Amino acid sequence: MPEIAELHRRSPKGARARVILDRLSERYQGGVVELDHSTPFQLLVATILSAQSTDKKINEVTPALFAKYPGPADYLAVPEEELQADLKPTGFFRQKAKSLRGMSQALLDRYDGEVPLRMSELVTLPGVARKTANVVLGAVAPLQHIADPDAGLAVDTHVKRLARRFAFTRSDDPVRIERDLMRLFPKQRWPYVSLPIILHGRRVCDARRPRCGDCVVESLCPSSQLAGKRDLAGQAIGLGV
Repeated sequence: MPEIAELHRRSPKGARARVILDRLSERYQGGVVELDHSTPFQLLVATILSAQSTDKKINEVTPALFAKYPGPADYLAVPEEELQADLKPTGFFRQKAKSLRGMSQALLDRYDGEVPLRMSELVTLPGVARKTANVVLGAVAPLQHIADPDAGLAVDTHVKRLARRFAFTRSDDPVRIERDLMRLFPKQRWPYVSLPIILHGRRVCDARRPRCGDCVVESLCPSSQLAGKRDLAGQAIGLGV
């Protein structure tokens, strides 16, 4: 592998990827889930609610929600219309209420009300796809995440955009992006890959106005506007791929 000082934005993606992750991890203290929670169940609920919303908005709603609905049975103990009203500030509240009730029923029926910490079981829960399952596993059970043969990396809109900007992938498909990232990073790092990238996407590498002058990995980015490069997030092109 080339020395870090020799790396540049046209270096092979395998060499750049680990240095980019190291720098982002240092910048964001390893990456933290910004959804407030104290249990795996609370994180699962908050992650489901975060779809088409912001973590800030979800964190405004969940204190009262977690107090009223401390466990899976509580989401089933009220009329669905009442739950919908409690979820209305999060957006798409009808579908989210349906997902939370379905997820809660499945937890009670299959897992004694406890959140299973295996990918193959998590993704069978209503409202839980691979992205949500990877977020929960990586945050609350990183060692189980590493050992789980079915686990991978969470790919949200920020990871999708930055993976393309960094030329880690040519794909626009989350499933293929996840596979491309899994090939780039050793499995021991999988629980810790997505969160620093997500935070960087939220705070610096904006979709419309990336602040390349404030970016700690600008010198390694093939999409740097500071260097006059094209934004690979919107093109089926890869440099250093």
